[in-house]
Amino acid sequence: MDLALLRTFVTVHRAGSFTRAAALLGLSQPAVTSQIRTLERQLGRPLFLRKARGVTPTTIGDELAHRAAPHLDALIEITETGLDEESGVRTLHLAGPPEFTSMRALPALAPLVGRGLALRSSFFTGAEEALEGLAAGHHDLAIATARPRGGLLSATPLCDEEHVLVAAARWAGRLGPGTLRHKGPVVLDQLPVVEVHESLPLVSRYWASVFESRPAVAGAVIVPDLRAVLECAAAGAGLAVLPRYLCERALERGEVVALLDPPVPPLRTYFLAVRTGTLALPHIARAHEWLLRAATDW
Repeated sequence: MDLALLRTFVTVHRAGSFTRAAALLGLSQPAVTSQIRTLERQLGRPLFLRKARGVTPTTIGDELAHRAAPHLDALIEITETGLDEESGVRTLHLAGPPEFTSMRALPALAPLVGRGLALRSSFFTGAEEALEGLAAGHHDLAIATARPRGGLLSATPLCDEEHVLVAAARWAGRLGPGTLRHKGPVVLDQLPVVEVHESLPLVSRYWASVFESRPAVAGAVIVPDLRAVLECAAAGAGLAVLPRYLCERALERGEVVALLDPPVPPLRTYFLAVRTGTLALPHIARAHEWLLRAATDW
Protein backbone atom coordinates (compact mmCIF):
# COMPACT_ATOMS: atom_id res chain seq x y z
CA MET A 1 0.00 0.00 0.00
CA ASP A 2 1.29 3.46 -0.95
CA LEU A 3 2.49 5.30 2.16
CA ALA A 4 1.58 8.65 0.57
CA LEU A 5 -2.04 7.49 0.33
CA LEU A 6 -1.96 6.41 3.97
CA ARG A 7 -0.53 9.74 5.06
CA THR A 8 -3.28 11.60 3.21
CA PHE A 9 -5.89 9.28 4.73
CA VAL A 10 -4.63 9.79 8.29
CA THR A 11 -4.51 13.56 7.81
CA VAL A 12 -8.10 13.63 6.54
CA HIS A 13 -9.18 11.40 9.43
CA ARG A 14 -7.61 13.77 11.97
CA ALA A 15 -8.72 16.98 10.26
CA GLY A 16 -12.28 15.83 9.57
CA SER A 17 -12.22 17.70 6.27
CA PHE A 18 -10.67 17.32 2.82
CA THR A 19 -10.15 21.08 2.69
CA ARG A 20 -8.34 21.22 6.04
CA ALA A 21 -6.25 18.16 5.17
CA ALA A 22 -5.24 19.70 1.85
CA ALA A 23 -3.99 22.81 3.65
CA LEU A 24 -2.00 20.74 6.14
CA LEU A 25 -0.45 18.59 3.40
CA GLY A 26 0.22 21.43 0.97
CA LEU A 27 -1.95 19.74 -1.69
CA SER A 28 -5.00 20.83 -3.64
CA GLN A 29 -8.38 19.58 -2.46
CA PRO A 30 -8.95 17.63 -5.72
CA ALA A 31 -5.61 15.87 -5.17
CA VAL A 32 -6.64 14.83 -1.67
CA THR A 33 -10.04 13.65 -2.91
CA SER A 34 -8.37 11.64 -5.67
CA GLN A 35 -5.95 9.96 -3.26
CA ILE A 36 -8.73 8.97 -0.87
CA ARG A 37 -10.77 7.52 -3.73
CA THR A 38 -7.73 5.56 -4.89
CA LEU A 39 -7.24 4.13 -1.42
CA GLU A 40 -10.94 3.26 -1.15
CA ARG A 41 -10.76 1.42 -4.48
CA GLN A 42 -7.72 -0.54 -3.31
CA LEU A 43 -9.47 -1.55 -0.09
CA GLY A 44 -12.86 -2.09 -1.70
CA ARG A 45 -14.54 -0.22 1.16
CA PRO A 46 -15.57 3.40 1.77
CA LEU A 47 -13.43 5.16 4.37
CA PHE A 48 -15.42 8.36 4.85
CA LEU A 49 -19.01 9.54 4.71
CA ARG A 50 -19.25 12.92 3.00
CA LYS A 51 -21.33 15.54 4.80
CA ALA A 52 -22.21 19.19 4.26
CA ARG A 53 -19.33 20.19 6.54
CA GLY A 54 -16.40 17.85 6.34
CA VAL A 55 -16.35 14.08 6.49
CA THR A 56 -17.03 11.38 9.07
CA PRO A 57 -14.98 8.14 9.07
CA THR A 58 -16.75 4.85 8.53
CA THR A 59 -16.13 1.93 10.87
CA ILE A 60 -13.41 0.57 8.57
CA GLY A 61 -11.95 4.09 8.33
CA ASP A 62 -11.70 4.41 12.11
CA GLU A 63 -10.11 0.95 12.37
CA LEU A 64 -7.54 1.69 9.68
CA ALA A 65 -6.63 5.04 11.27
CA HIS A 66 -6.25 3.45 14.70
CA ARG A 67 -3.90 0.79 13.34
CA ALA A 68 -1.93 2.84 10.82
CA ALA A 69 -1.50 6.30 12.43
CA PRO A 70 1.09 5.46 15.13
CA HIS A 71 3.32 3.58 12.66
CA LEU A 72 2.96 6.28 10.03
CA ASP A 73 3.85 8.99 12.56
CA ALA A 74 6.95 7.04 13.55
CA LEU A 75 8.08 6.76 9.92
CA ILE A 76 7.47 10.45 9.29
CA GLU A 77 9.39 11.32 12.47
CA ILE A 78 12.39 9.36 11.25
CA THR A 79 12.36 10.61 7.66
CA GLU A 80 11.44 14.25 8.23
CA THR A 81 12.64 15.37 11.65
CA GLY A 82 15.06 12.54 11.86
CA LEU A 83 17.04 10.56 14.33
CA ASP A 84 20.68 11.45 14.66
CA GLU A 85 22.14 7.96 14.50
CA GLU A 86 25.45 9.04 15.97
CA SER A 87 24.15 10.96 18.97
CA GLY A 88 20.77 9.28 19.43
CA VAL A 89 19.20 12.71 19.99
CA ARG A 90 15.57 13.34 19.13
CA THR A 91 14.21 16.86 18.89
CA LEU A 92 11.01 17.99 20.59
CA HIS A 93 9.32 21.11 19.27
CA LEU A 94 7.30 22.84 21.98
CA ALA A 95 4.96 25.81 21.57
CA GLY A 96 3.30 27.89 24.24
CA PRO A 97 2.92 31.27 25.96
CA PRO A 98 6.33 32.91 26.45
CA GLU A 99 6.18 33.37 30.23
CA PHE A 100 4.64 30.03 31.18
CA THR A 101 6.82 28.10 28.74
CA SER A 102 9.98 29.86 29.93
CA MET A 103 9.31 29.67 33.66
CA ARG A 104 7.43 26.38 33.94
CA ALA A 105 7.61 24.04 30.95
CA LEU A 106 11.20 24.37 29.76
CA PRO A 107 12.77 24.04 33.25
CA ALA A 108 10.58 20.97 33.83
CA LEU A 109 11.82 19.36 30.62
CA ALA A 110 15.48 20.29 31.18
CA PRO A 111 16.38 16.93 32.83
CA LEU A 112 15.35 15.13 29.63
CA VAL A 113 18.12 16.91 27.71
CA GLY A 114 20.63 14.70 29.50
CA ARG A 115 18.61 11.68 28.36
CA GLY A 116 18.89 12.31 24.64
CA LEU A 117 16.24 14.99 24.03
CA ALA A 118 16.87 18.23 22.18
CA LEU A 119 14.40 21.06 22.78
CA ARG A 120 13.18 23.72 20.39
CA SER A 121 10.55 26.21 21.57
CA SER A 122 8.26 28.71 19.88
CA PHE A 123 6.37 31.40 21.78
CA PHE A 124 2.81 32.48 21.00
CA THR A 125 0.68 34.85 23.04
CA GLY A 126 -2.54 33.47 21.53
CA ALA A 127 -3.73 29.87 21.83
CA GLU A 128 -5.11 29.74 18.29
CA GLU A 129 -1.76 30.32 16.59
CA ALA A 130 0.00 27.68 18.70
CA LEU A 131 -2.71 25.09 18.03
CA GLU A 132 -2.71 25.82 14.31
CA GLY A 133 1.04 25.28 14.22
CA LEU A 134 0.62 22.02 16.11
CA ALA A 135 -2.04 20.82 13.68
CA ALA A 136 0.19 21.71 10.73
CA GLY A 137 3.04 19.64 12.17
CA HIS A 138 5.32 22.52 13.09
CA HIS A 139 5.27 21.55 16.79
CA ASP A 140 5.08 18.28 18.72
CA LEU A 141 3.45 19.66 21.86
CA ALA A 142 1.56 22.88 22.49
CA ILE A 143 0.57 24.53 25.75
CA ALA A 144 -2.58 26.57 25.26
CA THR A 145 -5.25 28.33 27.29
CA ALA A 146 -8.02 26.88 25.10
CA ARG A 147 -9.01 23.26 24.50
CA PRO A 148 -8.73 22.38 20.80
CA ARG A 149 -11.80 21.18 18.95
CA GLY A 150 -12.16 18.34 16.47
CA GLY A 151 -10.31 15.06 16.15
CA LEU A 152 -7.04 16.37 14.75
CA LEU A 153 -5.71 17.39 18.17
CA SER A 154 -6.22 15.99 21.65
CA ALA A 155 -5.60 17.84 24.89
CA THR A 156 -5.16 17.13 28.58
CA PRO A 157 -5.69 19.74 31.34
CA LEU A 158 -2.23 20.65 32.59
CA CYS A 159 -2.77 23.05 35.48
CA ASP A 160 -4.83 25.99 36.73
CA GLU A 161 -3.24 29.42 36.95
CA GLU A 162 -4.42 31.74 39.74
CA HIS A 163 -4.60 35.43 38.88
CA VAL A 164 -3.71 38.12 41.43
CA LEU A 165 -4.45 41.83 41.39
CA VAL A 166 -1.19 43.55 42.35
CA ALA A 167 0.41 46.97 42.54
CA ALA A 168 3.36 48.67 44.20
CA ALA A 169 2.94 49.22 47.94
CA ARG A 170 2.43 52.98 47.53
CA TRP A 171 -0.77 52.38 45.55
CA ALA A 172 -2.15 50.07 48.26
CA GLY A 173 -1.32 52.68 50.89
CA ARG A 174 -3.05 55.40 48.90
CA LEU A 175 -6.24 53.33 48.64
CA GLY A 176 -6.51 52.81 52.38
CA PRO A 177 -7.63 49.78 54.37
CA GLY A 178 -11.02 48.36 53.47
CA THR A 179 -11.54 50.70 50.52
CA LEU A 180 -11.47 47.97 47.90
CA ARG A 181 -13.74 45.67 49.87
CA HIS A 182 -16.47 48.30 49.93
CA LYS A 183 -16.02 50.26 46.71
CA GLY A 184 -14.20 47.75 44.50
CA PRO A 185 -14.09 48.69 40.81
CA VAL A 186 -15.32 52.23 41.43
CA VAL A 187 -11.94 52.98 43.01
CA LEU A 188 -9.83 50.71 40.82
CA ASP A 189 -11.18 52.18 37.60
CA GLN A 190 -9.51 55.46 38.57
CA LEU A 191 -6.02 53.94 38.70
CA PRO A 192 -3.51 53.43 35.85
CA VAL A 193 -3.24 49.89 34.49
CA VAL A 194 -0.33 47.87 33.13
CA GLU A 195 -1.39 45.19 30.62
CA VAL A 196 -0.27 43.04 27.70
CA HIS A 197 -2.82 44.38 25.20
CA GLU A 198 -5.07 47.38 24.67
CA SER A 199 -8.11 45.12 25.13
CA LEU A 200 -6.99 44.48 28.76
CA PRO A 201 -7.55 40.70 28.63
CA LEU A 202 -6.32 39.86 32.14
CA VAL A 203 -7.94 42.83 33.86
CA SER A 204 -11.23 42.18 32.04
CA ARG A 205 -11.25 38.53 33.09
CA TYR A 206 -10.49 39.50 36.69
CA TRP A 207 -13.23 42.18 36.79
CA ALA A 208 -15.78 39.74 35.34
CA SER A 209 -14.89 37.03 37.84
CA VAL A 210 -14.52 39.11 41.01
CA PHE A 211 -16.75 42.14 40.43
CA GLU A 212 -19.13 40.77 37.76
CA SER A 213 -18.53 43.91 35.75
CA ARG A 214 -16.37 45.32 32.99
CA PRO A 215 -13.40 47.57 33.71
CA ALA A 216 -13.77 51.23 32.83
CA VAL A 217 -10.02 51.80 32.79
CA ALA A 218 -7.56 52.40 29.98
CA GLY A 219 -4.10 50.95 29.71
CA ALA A 220 -1.42 53.31 30.96
CA VAL A 221 1.40 50.94 29.98
CA ILE A 222 1.01 48.21 27.36
CA VAL A 223 3.85 45.69 27.02
CA PRO A 224 3.68 42.29 25.27
CA ASP A 225 5.24 40.23 28.06
CA LEU A 226 3.91 39.53 31.56
CA ARG A 227 7.41 39.75 33.02
CA ALA A 228 7.61 43.33 31.81
CA VAL A 229 4.14 43.95 33.26
CA LEU A 230 5.44 42.82 36.65
CA GLU A 231 8.49 45.08 36.45
CA CYS A 232 6.37 48.09 35.52
CA ALA A 233 3.87 47.39 38.30
CA ALA A 234 6.68 47.03 40.84
CA ALA A 235 8.11 50.34 39.66
CA GLY A 236 4.78 52.02 40.44
CA ALA A 237 3.34 52.41 36.94
CA GLY A 238 -0.05 51.09 38.01
CA LEU A 239 -2.05 48.03 38.98
CA ALA A 240 -1.80 44.74 37.09
CA VAL A 241 -3.36 41.29 37.04
CA LEU A 242 -0.70 38.58 37.00
CA PRO A 243 -0.39 34.81 37.42
CA ARG A 244 0.57 33.98 40.99
CA TYR A 245 3.52 31.81 39.89
CA LEU A 246 5.02 34.80 38.08
CA CYS A 247 4.65 37.37 40.88
CA GLU A 248 5.05 35.07 43.92
CA ARG A 249 8.64 36.12 44.66
CA ALA A 250 7.86 39.80 44.15
CA LEU A 251 4.99 39.45 46.62
CA GLU A 252 7.27 37.75 49.16
CA ARG A 253 9.88 40.51 48.80
CA GLY A 254 7.28 43.25 49.09
CA GLU A 255 8.02 44.63 45.63
CA VAL A 256 4.29 44.40 44.90
CA VAL A 257 1.31 43.70 47.14
CA ALA A 258 -1.96 41.90 46.47
CA LEU A 259 -4.74 44.47 46.47
CA LEU A 260 -7.49 41.91 47.00
CA ASP A 261 -7.88 38.38 48.37
CA PRO A 262 -11.19 37.19 46.87
CA PRO A 263 -12.80 34.04 48.33
CA VAL A 264 -12.68 32.42 44.89
CA PRO A 265 -9.65 33.71 42.96
CA PRO A 266 -9.91 33.88 39.16
CA LEU A 267 -8.33 30.88 37.45
CA ARG A 268 -7.18 30.11 33.91
CA THR A 269 -6.63 26.53 32.76
CA TYR A 270 -3.69 25.46 30.63
CA PHE A 271 -4.03 22.47 28.29
CA LEU A 272 -1.27 20.25 26.93
CA ALA A 273 -2.14 19.45 23.32
CA VAL A 274 -0.75 16.93 20.84
CA ARG A 275 -1.69 15.70 17.39
CA THR A 276 -3.85 12.63 17.82
CA GLY A 277 -1.73 9.51 17.60
CA THR A 278 1.67 11.11 18.14
CA LEU A 279 1.94 9.93 21.74
CA ALA A 280 2.99 6.64 20.16
CA LEU A 281 6.35 8.34 19.55
CA PRO A 282 8.52 7.73 22.64
CA HIS A 283 10.17 11.15 22.90
CA ILE A 284 6.83 12.98 22.65
CA ALA A 285 5.17 10.60 25.11
CA ARG A 286 8.05 11.03 27.56
CA ALA A 287 7.91 14.83 27.44
CA HIS A 288 4.11 14.76 27.71
CA GLU A 289 4.26 12.55 30.80
CA TRP A 290 7.09 14.63 32.31
CA LEU A 291 5.10 17.86 31.99
CA LEU A 292 1.94 16.34 33.47
CA ARG A 293 3.93 15.00 36.39
CA ALA A 294 5.67 18.35 37.00
CA ALA A 295 2.35 20.20 36.81
CA THR A 296 1.09 18.50 39.96
CA ASP A 297 3.38 20.88 41.90
CA TRP A 298 2.46 24.02 39.96
